[in-house]
Amino acid sequence: MARWEIVAWQDIPAAVEATDEGGQVTLQLSERFQALIDSVAMQQGLEGSDAYLEQWQKLPGGDRPGTARDVGEAVVAEIEARFMDYIGRAFRRP
Repeated sequence: MARWEIVAWQDIPAAVEATDEGGQVTLQLSERFQALIDSVAMQQGLEGSDAYLEQWQKLPGGDRPGTARDVGEAVVAEIEARFMDYIGRAFRRP
């Protein structure tokens, strides 16, 4: 059993952290997620500022059967498959 959570800027994921009895793995999402984060940060005038750094957070995940690596890779694949959803939400911000 492994516990996982998402490292995100605002609500845009950047990485998945998964932990089991053997330790923790951190798996980065593809570069397109960082590009989306950078684009939204620029649009909001936050790039290179403390306000940008303050937007990083860990979002709750859950528990799944499997090793930390297996669970992390599965969650990354699920998030990657929903990339267009994140684009849509990112640019509908007030």
